[in-house]
Amino acid sequence: MRTRKSALVAAMCAGLAATLAACGGEGGKDPDAGTNGVGKLSAAKIESKARAAAGSARAVRLSGNLVTKGRTYTLDVRLKGDGGTGQVSTQGSTFELLRVGKELYLKADAGFWAREGAGKGGDAAGDAADKLDDKYVKVPPGDPSYRRLTGFTDKKVLLDGLLGLHGRISAGDRGEVSGVRTIRVLGGEAGEGGSLDVSLEGRPYPLRLQRAGRAGVIRLADWNKDFTLTAPDQDHVLDYGRQIPNGP
Repeated sequence: MRTRKSALVAAMCAGLAATLAACGGEGGKDPDAGTNGVGKLSAAKIESKARAAAGSARAVRLSGNLVTKGRTYTLDVRLKGDGGTGQVSTQGSTFELLRVGKELYLKADAGFWAREGAGKGGDAAGDAADKLDDKYVKVPPGDPSYRRLTGFTDKKVLLDGLLGLHGRISAGDRGEVSGVRTIRVLGGEAGEGGSLDVSLEGRPYPLRLQRAGRAGVIRLADWNKDFTLTAPDQDHVLDYGRQIPNGP
């Protein structure tokens, strides 16, 4: 009798487990449990929400590589509405940028200025490069480099240019970026038009971008973490003149 009762209880438990699994209970976890719910949306809506969240954020940090016009830039910059600051490297040269409002400053070592042209023309020009070493140089608004360099410190310009995907949008796999659960949105066939990993926790911020055509990978972090932007002390600022030679 006990054997028959035990068999009956086991059968009932097995049936209950199957029911829970079918209903998404303990036997089948809901992948959206504890998330912000964007994983249930269409790919187009996920991308739209990610762009909206990015646009409304007060600040962000961008790091990674960008390939544009055949040139690769490695950057680590912090941006907000009225400016930005950080480091940019390209073709063996590294420099720091600081923008406070419309005022743009560039800082680099003597080797950078020598490579960019300040060191050409003999000892006098070499001395000029030495004087610029590790000093902030105010970039004149009329300088050809001003617009390009300002773009690296402009939150709206960078995000608008980076976050767009090309081709038909589709939802990809779920994953993680720096320990945060994400869902990937793909552009074009198999992500050829770029991909965007969107946070499933908190606000749906974009956390990682693979640009179309393998034109770089960018990580986006520290969303809404404010920071202070202060113009450098005038004792550490040099006015190179009306135009920076060659430009970075």
